[in-house]
Amino acid sequence: MTRALVQTADFNLPVPGSDLNGYIQAVNRIPMLSAEEERDLATRLQRDNDLEAARRLILSHLRYVVHVARSYTGYGLPLGDLIQEGNIGLMKAVRRFDPAVGVRLVSFAVHWIRAEIHEFILRNWRIVKVATTKAQRKLFFNLRKAKKRLGWFNGEEIEAVARDLGVKAETVREMESRLSGQDIAFDPGERDDDEHSYAPAAYLQDNSQDPARLVEQDDWSAHHHEALTRALAGLDARSRTILEERWLSDRKTTLQALADRFGVSAERIRQLEANAIRQLRQSMEAEAA
Repeated sequence: MTRALVQTADFNLPVPGSDLNGYIQAVNRIPMLSAEEERDLATRLQRDNDLEAARRLILSHLRYVVHVARSYTGYGLPLGDLIQEGNIGLMKAVRRFDPAVGVRLVSFAVHWIRAEIHEFILRNWRIVKVATTKAQRKLFFNLRKAKKRLGWFNGEEIEAVARDLGVKAETVREMESRLSGQDIAFDPGERDDDEHSYAPAAYLQDNSQDPARLVEQDDWSAHHHEALTRALAGLDARSRTILEERWLSDRKTTLQALADRFGVSAERIRQLEANAIRQLRQSMEAEAA
């Protein structure tokens, strides 16, 4: 049902696009719901699967998504993308909201909105993932808040942060190192600054055109070709034909076509094919040894 809430075309939800200010103004003009209206709509959705009720619940809470998303702009990601991810979290919250609990939807939805934005940030903040374990994910969103000065932590500060967040000191050191690192283009363009002169493409050795390596590759290719030819010659005529038709031909012959040709079942052709491949593998492994 959550997928239906996200994908249905009947919602006509505003989407943050190039005119982000216009979107924010639009959602701020949407009337807020009273507690009674919110409870009635949530009951209709839960009892009757009323998508119109879900649409009104979502529209009236889009302003809160914008408010939450703005608190995550320090991660260098577009605010419009953060808002869209938060809207997905809001839709999931609306689907799971139970009006009988007695809390307002905004109090329940904020956790889903933040969770969806957190996932988006962790997927897109860096090319290389900086947080994989539960402890690292916790640190990612709390380490900046825990810092009391710029620069690297000293030993006492690391211990204090680890104690406050309930993680190991080694985890704090590792996460601080990851957050302090910068992504570097592998092959920077001509307009890139000099700071990218140490990109990997500038100093990694390319051995793909090394003459000795090319000769070695050609020699190995010829050796394997000769070994395969000898292995094929060791098969009986029917097995060899099956392999040639099934694997060495430009147009792969079906099992049923070969079955009709040899007057056996398609399952028998499959068994002969598997047996022939096993014999080829054993023959080539024996030569390699």
